Amino acid sequence: MVDYILLEQYCKDISILFVEDDKSIRKEMKDLLKELFFEKDITIANDGKEGFLKYQEYFETNNKTFDIVLTDVKMPKMDGLELIKKIYEQNPNQLIVVLSGESETHHLISFVNLGISYFLEKPLNYDEFIELIYTLTNKIYEQNNLNKKINIEEININDNLIWNTKTKQLLKDNNYIKLTKKENLLIETLLKTPKKTHSVEEIIPILWEDSFNKEVDVKNLKNIVSRLRKKIPELNIENIYSLGYRINIL
Repeated sequence: MVDYILLEQYCKDISILFVEDDKSIRKEMKDLLKELFFEKDITIANDGKEGFLKYQEYFETNNKTFDIVLTDVKMPKMDGLELIKKIYEQNPNQLIVVLSGESETHHLISFVNLGISYFLEKPLNYDEFIELIYTLTNKIYEQNNLNKKINIEEININDNLIWNTKTKQLLKDNNYIKLTKKENLLIETLLKTPKKTHSVEEIIPILWEDSFNKEVDVKNLKNIVSRLRKKIPELNIENIYSLGYRINIL
């Protein structure tokens, strides 16, 4: 399931190159990309040759490659297969999505042999596109933040509250707050991936892992959330409608 709040977070500062020779598809895709990414981070090319030139120019200007490349298959001057070969010579780890028409599916084995894993069929299915972008940008986000997650002993939730990841306790103004086991476990779960919305289906098995009570349902979780809100009003536990819960941090 796509968490649209997280999708917005993941898409920030993501650079993307879109290569397509069909003018109407270029316009449609550009409008769609602008809904997800900053316009300054979107680069459009009319064919494979122009796409590779813009790929090189971006690297020379920014000292890094695009985060994502979306390319058509059949194009004049340089087709998608040749473009990808040239890109992989510069960056073997480049994330690439191939857009193919129904009549071009017989070419896809060549792309698979190159190591391409991501394909979208034209005409574009909006939901499939969003799900793939969510997957790719999440992957980039996790890679970029990997080092930040290592050896973090404290999470500053706000000016008053700190979560100690080592002791798994909550501090208010540097004093530990007395909480129940499940209250602590809920906070720990929500803060493992800050800003992520955790579904009820994900949270309940964690909180009641050692319980044989099969009657546990969302009401039990709501009671814990309610108690925490009363005990610690500063702890901003937000209920994202139909998605789940998250803790908002500074």
